[in-house]
Amino acid sequence: MKKLTVVALGGNALLRANQQGTVEEQEQNSFDSCKMLLPLIKNRNLIITHGNGPQVGNIYLRSEAGHSVFGLPRTPLDISVADSQGEIGYMIERQLRNVIVDNNLKKKVVTLLSQVVVSNKDKSFKEPTKPIGSYYLKEEADLMALANKWMFKEDAKKRGWRRVVASPTPLEIINSDLIKNLAKKGEIVIAVGGGGIPVYIDEKNNYRPIEDAVIDKDLSASLLASVIGADEFIILTDVPKACINFNKPNQKELNVLKVSQAKSLLKKGEFGEGSMKPKIQAAVNFILNGGKEAIITEASCLNQENFGTRIIQ
Repeated sequence: MKKLTVVALGGNALLRANQQGTVEEQEQNSFDSCKMLLPLIKNRNLIITHGNGPQVGNIYLRSEAGHSVFGLPRTPLDISVADSQGEIGYMIERQLRNVIVDNNLKKKVVTLLSQVVVSNKDKSFKEPTKPIGSYYLKEEADLMALANKWMFKEDAKKRGWRRVVASPTPLEIINSDLIKNLAKKGEIVIAVGGGGIPVYIDEKNNYRPIEDAVIDKDLSASLLASVIGADEFIILTDVPKACINFNKPNQKELNVLKVSQAKSLLKKGEFGEGSMKPKIQAAVNFILNGGKEAIITEASCLNQENFGTRIIQ
């Protein structure tokens, strides 16, 4: 039996930091990323999740431009997340098919639009922290906050003020059984893109949209891996291994971390808030919920032995 594996692609899988974000750039990046997944495509039953930060930010900006210039209705954030899932899933699915054909493999690929249940009373709605969209002058931010009842916070690097939204904890992955069954049959499933489209269940058990929130993609991927009983959870990022003392003279790569060690390092604030910390936390969550092994690494390392930082019980 092949291992059931959930892989979380980082945002750099489609868009590099030094690029404009053209379709041509994203096409090439997605093909390159899919090629690097070949060892997993051959040897695992595979589910792929992905980020959407740059893309959903661009969709949000298009909505704002259309509203301010042409008076078009604004697109709610949940619809923008759904839009980005389709856009990114289409690119990854098509390039995966090309990799499969080039290597004479017999695999099918499917992209599922994924909703994720959260609580509409999550504490993050009282203190939104997730920045989205452009940087504005304080005067511009104050006007938009007043007109739209939005919240803005100043960027830590003093580049301006950005709108912030809630990032609620994922509670349930809708269609997780379907995702598992397809993957167990050997098909490649792309799901839970961008952390999933946030929805909540009202008092009548109806599914309702949450318009001003985004879910952490690594936490959603970890939850998916847990509920389907995945054998391993792999988080792909832009470094071969997690490190302590990152970018310091005494930087040290981590090969194997027990959960107790990882929790201790998290408590000490060893990992970056917007970079490695959520990845380590997602890996810890997976192990605490019955997972066997979580791995954090760079896609180019997947063909090496004992690649990445491994988190175990």
